Amino acid sequence: MSDFKIDPITLEITWNGLKSIADECFITIMRSAFSSNVKERHDHSTAIADAKGRLIVQAEMSLPVHLASMGGMMKEIMALYGDDIAPGDLFIANDPHVAGGTHLPDINMAAPVYDGNHLIGFVANIIHHADVGGAAVGSMSGGLDEIYKEGLRIPVVRLYRRGERVDDVMRLLLLNMRLPDERRGDLNAQISACRLGERRLLDLVTDIGSEKLRQIFDAIVSRTQLRMRRAIAALPDGSYSFTDFMDDDGIATKDIKIVLTVEKFGERIKFDFTGTDPQVKGNFNLTYNATQSAICYSLKALLDSEVPTNQGIFDAIDIVAPEGSFVNCVAPAAVAMRANSCQRVVDCVLGALAPVVPEKVIGAANGANTSAVFTGTDPRTGKMYVYLETLGGGMGARATRDGKDGVQVHITNTSNLPVEAIELEYPLRVEEYSLLADTGGAGRQRGGMGIRRIIKPVGHDCEFNGVGERFRHQPWGVFGGSSGAAGAFFIVGPDGAREKLDSKASKIQLNAGSSAVIETPGAGGYGAPAERLVASIIADVKAGKVSEQAATRDYVQFIDEPPL
Repeated sequence: MSDFKIDPITLEITWNGLKSIADECFITIMRSAFSSNVKERHDHSTAIADAKGRLIVQAEMSLPVHLASMGGMMKEIMALYGDDIAPGDLFIANDPHVAGGTHLPDINMAAPVYDGNHLIGFVANIIHHADVGGAAVGSMSGGLDEIYKEGLRIPVVRLYRRGERVDDVMRLLLLNMRLPDERRGDLNAQISACRLGERRLLDLVTDIGSEKLRQIFDAIVSRTQLRMRRAIAALPDGSYSFTDFMDDDGIATKDIKIVLTVEKFGERIKFDFTGTDPQVKGNFNLTYNATQSAICYSLKALLDSEVPTNQGIFDAIDIVAPEGSFVNCVAPAAVAMRANSCQRVVDCVLGALAPVVPEKVIGAANGANTSAVFTGTDPRTGKMYVYLETLGGGMGARATRDGKDGVQVHITNTSNLPVEAIELEYPLRVEEYSLLADTGGAGRQRGGMGIRRIIKPVGHDCEFNGVGERFRHQPWGVFGGSSGAAGAFFIVGPDGAREKLDSKASKIQLNAGSSAVIETPGAGGYGAPAERLVASIIADVKAGKVSEQAATRDYVQFIDEPPL
């Protein structure tokens, strides 16, 4: 049957019903998870796929970086199990090299949904777990040089078979993870979201029928692809290139080069990474899925931010990523810090297409997921704790507005953890949580500011692991805008002595009375600083966003202003 027989009202109502199911599953995980990384920071995603394994809808609050990861797992399920899938099954996986994932802390689950004996589709979700074992607490430290050291690798396996839990698999998982009680709580939240999604999707089938739902799935994908191709067609034909660099891999390689050429002709667009450096020893490599997520997000943001997020976007884009390169690594490459590299891929897309969509691009954002992991023994309970957070920074300035300050950007739209949550759950004290003046790049529109977080262990010694990017290669501005400030890590001793750490700071002993200082990068400005309104400069100075010294240095029009 043709999808043209589906009337637009039915399509729209059903589409919104599917989004509602995904959103309800997302909220279910958020409200039932144990870890602060999920219930407070919302580092999780939910989605619905059809019987072919194609992603149909992703929850509104989901992370763009998770899109291709869930899609990758679906491909592996279909390839490995084919017709050997039954009602009540639930699959689990995390491995980037054999299970479609992007890094090990992101554990995927997917459950098939049946109407009688007829497979309708799948409900899927993903949580970033605060620890999945491996050589480093939190499974997210720099300096790890192979996937085996990053944590427990889970291929696509059944966690439930025909409605019965496979206890052997659950025991194996929990034995290899620190904080098994917390992991069990987060895994149960994922299982509950899958079962809720099954019920809700079956309710939808009861209303409209499985055959009509199948047609609607097809229509959603095909119309998304059509809408994306029309947006691509509006771009001028041509070839556009950009090159950017990662600071280092935390082990041996500095200035990792990412080369991107965008070739656009008609309704087709190709992203070619030929010339990009080979994969590195450190854990910043990208699997193809991770690169695909970054590309899809970037194009959606630039061309049509309201286009549905599903398989149709994948189908509208061609990607050339040489195997064994930094953006398409092969086993046993380490990938834990892949989000930082995805952010740089986004910057490359923005840089390449800036000449043709100047009104849509922004200056380079903080370009990182500046991560901080604190671990030790909680003196209140005598038990081990792991506090993991990735902190926001500046968002790049755009044509009409300044960049946002202290936020998560692009592919990782999580939240910064509230101070109250940190101090309630962990034996840590947040001594400062502030925006950093003078970190946003000057321009007609100013780049966003980075943040400073100062954290001290209370009544015990602990270990600190920090991983940062844009600590050397500052986030650049566009169309004459200045670069934002770089990030930095410091340790401040009880005597006030300040020690600067490397951007990949592993296994740093933080004694009681000492503090870890985390300063995240700002972001690039948009347009020439000389074009900024004096009133805006004065407002920034009065608000403490820009110092008088920096305003005088960066804006010639401010030099003759009377003292504030």
